[in-house]
Amino acid sequence: MRTVLTAARLWDGSRLTSHPQVVIEDGKIGSITSREAAPLPAGAEVLDFPSATLAPAFFDVHIHGAAGHDLMEATPQALDAITGFLASHGTGSFLATTVTSPLDVTLRAVEGLAKLLAEPPHPGHARPLGIHLEGPFLSHARRGAQPAEHLLAPDISIFDRLVDAAEGHVKLITLAPELPGAVELTAHATSRGVRVSLGHSDATAAQTRLAIAAGAVSTTHIFNGMRPLHHHEPGILGVMLTNDAMYAELICDGIHSQPEIVSLWWRAKGPERAILITDAMSATGMPDGEYLLGGFPVLVAAGRAVVKDAPTDGTLAGSVLTLDRALVNFVQFTGATVPQGLRLLTANPAAMTGLSGQTGALAVGMPASLVAVDAAGRLVGSVVGGQSVR
Repeated sequence: MRTVLTAARLWDGSRLTSHPQVVIEDGKIGSITSREAAPLPAGAEVLDFPSATLAPAFFDVHIHGAAGHDLMEATPQALDAITGFLASHGTGSFLATTVTSPLDVTLRAVEGLAKLLAEPPHPGHARPLGIHLEGPFLSHARRGAQPAEHLLAPDISIFDRLVDAAEGHVKLITLAPELPGAVELTAHATSRGVRVSLGHSDATAAQTRLAIAAGAVSTTHIFNGMRPLHHHEPGILGVMLTNDAMYAELICDGIHSQPEIVSLWWRAKGPERAILITDAMSATGMPDGEYLLGGFPVLVAAGRAVVKDAPTDGTLAGSVLTLDRALVNFVQFTGATVPQGLRLLTANPAAMTGLSGQTGALAVGMPASLVAVDAAGRLVGSVVGGQSVR
């Protein structure tokens, strides 16, 4: 059966049009027209969002888990629970993100994830498009919740083992550019088609520039896990905020970064280089309590996730944010328009990862994964893989 979506507006990843009519057939977009240009297909199911904006489903390049499960479990049961939850919150695709762990544990996780990624996507479930390695090549000084005992110096042979175990599904890696060997690893990863994001770093401005020259394209959850900005030594933050070619992720939950900082980031990076992420962990969508991030315990209360063994300093351990909530927060914090916000969790992450042909836009023949949002950015409808889930 055909399904037709109609709404007040459509943002297709690059432009805004009025009174759209989107026809879905066999889980893909069959046509995109205006209601005036074409009649409704006979016998089609019509989903009408009369005052909403249709847009591509969201793409999260940095997420560890949700719905009580961690992606490093790498089991069908964990992936099914996580992907179903994400779809209900408007996320149609994501990068399964690891956390620093013993190397053998990470290798097993990416091997398992690779097998799951190779399977056909489930209608009504978010689709993993690859793997994001957050670690193990991170700074001890700015490791945040990453376990110190499992951090490693940048090593091309270890990186190759991880990429090979993942059967080529690694799309992104976070590393600290100041570590010995990081610049060489950045160039090597880039040559293998893996995008490099700089983060969990105490890098100086000069060290950051060297990694950018070697191929780094983004920064991981900017402001968190990095050297603070200083007028004598601008560090990684100063370079990332002022280099117009660099992308920058941000966790827009009001906890990791306050509204004024979100506005500063938005003004610095602008509509084409800012990316909204969740950094969500297994407690997302669950009651307060104790959960796991990778293999270590995290306490969650009132929307805040902290390392269990370090509650006094409040070390944050991911978030319980969803991208639909991030969009609403971003619009509220900055005064940006909803279409501007939509770009930050669709077209921009797709461009940064080189996956624009698979996600981040609406076009005939692409998977039928769309959201409908109201004038405040609130999610009012979600269709993922051709199936309505909200």
